[in-house]
Amino acid sequence: MPTLGSTLLLTLLMAVGLVFFLRAASKDRTTVVEVHSPQPPVQVLEGLSSWLTERGWRTETGDPERQLLRFRGQVRSSLPLALLLSLLGSLGAACLGLVLRQVLPILGWWPLLLALTGPLAGLLYRRRAARSESLELRLMSQDPGSGSTLRLRAHRDELIAIERELGPRLQLASDGSLLASPI
Repeated sequence: MPTLGSTLLLTLLMAVGLVFFLRAASKDRTTVVEVHSPQPPVQVLEGLSSWLTERGWRTETGDPERQLLRFRGQVRSSLPLALLLSLLGSLGAACLGLVLRQVLPILGWWPLLLALTGPLAGLLYRRRAARSESLELRLMSQDPGSGSTLRLRAHRDELIAIERELGPRLQLASDGSLLASPI
């Protein structure tokens, strides 16, 4: 019986891990980063705007007084990840059902029906991960002699894509913390 108790505990810990993974997969990862370019502000802003438009972002608003541009985009969830989470949820729930069956034999085979709740993990992920995101560009300095400095506020993955894809073309330089971070 002590073995079944520890197996039950480990199975419940696995379920807790799945819950925390679901929360982390749909967590907001908005980050602010400052980038500098030796190019004129108009050239940098046009390059960023056209690149964002190509990727499906729409211009939402602009505030000339604050030198701010705001874009809006729709983030989709990953279908393969949703399917994987559904499979893992079903397998984990089935394992929990088997352990409950062993610990409480009076329940019969009914605990195995817990496996039917597994696809809820994929559905929950798809619902929470698909959301509308915004990206803000704010011109911090526009001295023609020293180039331009921008403050970007967006999802971390989008900022990394900007740094990797537009960095060489627009000569964008930041402190490099986005590419150095393991998360």
